[in-house]
Amino acid sequence: MRLRNLKNTKTILEESCFLVKNPEDYKGNTDALFSKKQPLHIEIGMGKGDFIIQMAKKHPDINYIGIEKFDKVLARALIKIPSSLSNLKIYRYDAVNISSLFEHEVERIYLNFSDPWPKKRQEKRRLTSENFLKEYDFVFQKTKEIELKTDNVAFFLYSLETLSGHGYRLSKISLDYHKDLTIDTAVSEYEKKFLQKQVPICHVSAQK
Repeated sequence: MRLRNLKNTKTILEESCFLVKNPEDYKGNTDALFSKKQPLHIEIGMGKGDFIIQMAKKHPDINYIGIEKFDKVLARALIKIPSSLSNLKIYRYDAVNISSLFEHEVERIYLNFSDPWPKKRQEKRRLTSENFLKEYDFVFQKTKEIELKTDNVAFFLYSLETLSGHGYRLSKISLDYHKDLTIDTAVSEYEKKFLQKQVPICHVSAQK
């Protein structure tokens, strides 16, 4: 189902204090965006923002940046953010160029229900492909953590293989994590829909 545009999308993007207009300028100095220097976690492909907004509320001792490239989706996320939330910023950007945004600053990356790009010729677009994992090496600090959730089993198995092959230690692996595991995390808008339909959700935590 296609997402309908908000009539005032452009105005929302222009006026939001949470949307960073020139994110490349803060590469290597993302601390300047926040009121306090704290660990930095990012979500790539944040959608309408439910997950990262919840996380920022639950963990005021962590700074968060959500990354999304589609204007109509960004606008719907921005209007949800409470004005008092000081540990969250949003980037309008394509993650294929993520090394243009961060330089050894990020502690954790969240990949929630990423596009699985199922065709073999689309492999390089997958957010857990080897080329993206190499990009993340430049983005991460010494500590590297990726938390992944997906409803697509084929993409999940592919990700387990690529993460392991890139030197990550895998934990909390589940093909139905709401049934198998107790994890203190927020729920994205996609996850809510899948849970209502009783669709099993795969999960893995990866550390390097």
